[in-house]
Amino acid sequence: MIGAYHRLFEIEKSFRMSKHDLQARPIYHHLRDPIEAHLTIVFAALAVSRWIEDRTGWSIKKSVRTARRYRTIEIQAGSHIVIAADPLPRDLHEALGRIHNDPAAANSAKSAATIGQ
Repeated sequence: MIGAYHRLFEIEKSFRMSKHDLQARPIYHHLRDPIEAHLTIVFAALAVSRWIEDRTGWSIKKSVRTARRYRTIEIQAGSHIVIAADPLPRDLHEALGRIHNDPAAANSAKSAATIGQ
């Protein structure tokens, strides 16, 4: 019984955190199809955020805040497209490596942790 309540708390916490961190606004639906579509999207977003948390060890809040620091811009000059991007911050590069299961990024993170000890 206690386990069930703990899981319910975790689910409620996830919805509060995700809606706040992703700056989601309330959406009001009155018909069945839009309600089901909305719930499908919400549950898919929750599943993806949980997967990211499991792979990176970061909260979704930290993931969103860290990813927001990265900027990219596309400039079209005639028929040419130029893409300008800031270099990925090290912590974001390592987290993306863990998401993609890249051993080099994981080793980089372990090395950084060892150096910091």
